[in-house]
Amino acid sequence: MKSAWSGLLVAFSLYSAVPVPQVQWEKRTMRWALSFLPLVGALVGAAEWLWYLFCAHFGAAALFYAVGAALIPLMISGGIHLDGLCDTCDALCSFGDRDKRLAILKDPHVGAFGPMWLMAFLLAEAACFAQIYETPALLPVVFLGFAAARADGARKIVTMPCAKDTGLAHIFAENSDKKAVDWTLRVVSAALDIALLVWLHTIDRGYFFAVGYIALLSLWYILHTRIAMRVFGGITGDLAGFSISLSELLALAFAAFGGLIL
Repeated sequence: MKSAWSGLLVAFSLYSAVPVPQVQWEKRTMRWALSFLPLVGALVGAAEWLWYLFCAHFGAAALFYAVGAALIPLMISGGIHLDGLCDTCDALCSFGDRDKRLAILKDPHVGAFGPMWLMAFLLAEAACFAQIYETPALLPVVFLGFAAARADGARKIVTMPCAKDTGLAHIFAENSDKKAVDWTLRVVSAALDIALLVWLHTIDRGYFFAVGYIALLSLWYILHTRIAMRVFGGITGDLAGFSISLSELLALAFAAFGGLIL
């Protein structure tokens, strides 16, 4: 129990801006840490739900809601996953060899492509949120999508080879109980899928859209794995952040376009 509690604190201290007691990073405290990463996503989803209720109750403008909704994940996560998105876009757009791209991921400086794609990402998020506010039929996809994205991102760290023997991904991979964490995250993902199916079954064609989102997220999981292995030779913390960020955006885009259809 103490090990699990320490893992929860490690997960929230690194992957969120929520103030928690600090614990020493060691094998004992990090063993289960990645298992708790979806809880950070659940916190984001809960905050998004409250923000939507607030804006809907007071009749806020769609733009006001959308900008606030796009900032909530950044405020709660502290931007750690967006940092991975930015660095990965810089590396992918360099068109260099594997060593050069890995060096770009490690470089603390930012290039030109990262900020451009980061700005495009945030604009796309805001646009999706604005549309979802107008057609909110698939809001459950948004609320659960943040936890689902983190479950998939955490699984990659414990199931894929690390592209380098340094960095956060390597530290967590080396100190995690990989099999136990992997199976825990599989159960979490299955529970989220079931919750989405139950949540959407009451609306017209809801089951169809729930299955469609689950399939889309699975396809992205496979595609990202292939990109990471072919281009970088494995997973890194930045690539995991890239995976989580794009998974979140896919959930928003699916909810936005699905709401238009419904």
